[in-house]
This record gives sequence, structure tokens and C-alpha cells, in this order.
Amino acid sequence: MDHVLQAIVIGVVQGLTEFLPISSSAHLIVLPQMLGWSDPFLNSAEFDVMLHMGTLVALLAYFRHDLIRLVRAGLASLVERRIGTDPDRRLAWLIIVSAIPGAILGALGESFFDTFFRERIILIGPLTLVGAFILWLAERRGSRRRELPDLGFADAAQIGAAQALALFPGISRSGITIGAGLLLGLTRDAAARFSFLMGTPIIAGAGIWKMRLLFGQRGVPLETLPLLAGLAAATVAGLLAITGLLAFLRSNSFGVFIAYRVVFAAAIIGYVLVVVH
Repeated sequence: MDHVLQAIVIGVVQGLTEFLPISSSAHLIVLPQMLGWSDPFLNSAEFDVMLHMGTLVALLAYFRHDLIRLVRAGLASLVERRIGTDPDRRLAWLIIVSAIPGAILGALGESFFDTFFRERIILIGPLTLVGAFILWLAERRGSRRRELPDLGFADAAQIGAAQALALFPGISRSGITIGAGLLLGLTRDAAARFSFLMGTPIIAGAGIWKMRLLFGQRGVPLETLPLLAGLAAATVAGLLAITGLLAFLRSNSFGVFIAYRVVFAAAIIGYVLVVVH
């Protein structure tokens, strides 16, 4: 298959799976191997950076009004040195608190998570099942009575700690943070919205940190057309995923995603046992 078309397919997969609770990292590691796509650039950290930039653009585009309001509120709280009763100021700082655990673990374990599971994809199957169990438990145990204004800083820290675990492929950043939100009593819509908003600084920070690969010492030559095609595909697919999931959760549970994760985990394990070995 032409490299540009492969880049578009991978970009679509990234855009959808970054926001749907089914793990983008698991899909981006496993699917190219299953399909026999071994192009060095499409499997490089450089291409991965641009895919994440595409999902960041999707987040910024969808939540642009919310994010502008939150940034202004956060800056005002710094100038005045108080949060007060303003819900936007409070939410801005909740998002900052939630980003800290993932930022620390990501900075410390970047090289490990980037390489370890690519060489041991059999582990991604069980991790995908763990993510399915977390969502199932959250659906069963969550009261779904709280909204975003009800969140406290201890809640944000707990959801942030859960987000850090998403560095393990198969767990899913959106899946585990939404699951954590549900277990803390949030409604499905509130849990998903907070997951997306708190993902903005993490995705931006990780992308900026890894952007040095594009301008520093590169391992593979850059391919401009596949790069741009993947970026555009990830952006469009990301917007569709955010819009679709928020609409879906207004009247549906996460049951379909739990079932998909179980099937995907079985496919990974079967592929490794039958094809790889």
C-alpha cells in the first residue's frame, strides 16, 4: 500500500482511538504489525509526534471556547492570588493538578514506554483486558450523580494518577480517566468532558517535548507528504471521535467499548500465539 494511504489509515486510527476508550497506543503498536506495515518512518517517533499534534489540534478546535475561558480564569487567579468562587478558576486549577502525575511519569519513563511494549506486544492483550475491567467496574459502581462543579482537588489528583497509568499500552488515557471519573461519581458526560480537558496539557506537553525529535538528531529521514497526511487524518478523526462520543454518552453506556476491548485483546493474543510464534 502507498505510504501516504498508510499514513492516512494510521492517522484515522490515532484520531479515533485517542478519544474513544480503547487505547490509541495499543492500536498504533499492534495494527501496523498485524498488517505487515514496516516502513521505518511510519513506525518512527517523529511520525508519532505529528499524530499526537493532530489530536491536540482536534481538542483545541472542539473545546476552543472552554479553553480560552479557562486560560483567562487561570491567569486571573494568578494575578489576584486567589481562586474564590469562580467555577472556571477552580476547573482550570483542577486540570493543572490532574496533569502533574502523568507529566512526571512520562518524563521519567519515556524511553521505557516507547520501546518495551513494541518488543513484547503479547503484554498489550492482558493490559487491554485490564482496561476493559476498569470500565466495566466503573459502569457498575459509579453513582453518576456528580457534575464538573462538584469535583474537588483530591478528585482531580486521583484522576490524574489514573491518567499516568495510561502510559501502559492497552489501558487507554481516555478510558482510565473516564473510568476514574465514573468511580468518583461523575456522570458519563462530565467524566468524558473532564477527561478531554485534562488531556489537553498532557498531549500538548508530550508533543512539545517529543518535537525535539523533528528538529534535533533524527533517526529516520522525514517524509513530508505522509507526515502531513497523517496529521490531517488524525485531526479530522479526532474531531469526529470527540463529537461522537459525547453525543453517544448522553443516552448510552460504555458497554460497546468494553466488548470491543475484549475482542481486540483476544485478537492480539491470538495473533502473537499463532502468527508471531
